[in-house]
Amino acid sequence: MGVAHKRKILAFAMPALLLSSLLVGECTPASAGSSLMDARAQAAPPKKSIFDPPPQREPAMTLDERQKMQKELNAARDRQMPNAKAKAHPVPSARPAKR
Repeated sequence: MGVAHKRKILAFAMPALLLSSLLVGECTPASAGSSLMDARAQAAPPKKSIFDPPPQREPAMTLDERQKMQKELNAARDRQMPNAKAKAHPVPSARPAKR
């Protein structure tokens, strides 16, 4: 037997051993313990659907804060109303301008 013959045998033996070890690893019985699929199922968090409602959150403002803010905004609007009416409707002069 020459060196070339040993290389041919080695070239076929190594992939055959690798393939057989992969196949035997997949054929383990389910009662042998936790499998790879069980580990993946336990590790993966549940996926959320786009149709699921969003999680409940605290409101940004309490009811008292909201009422106080509304009162302040209404007061600011009322203070600016006379100025806005004066600018929107200027009083026309008694005589029209000549050209």
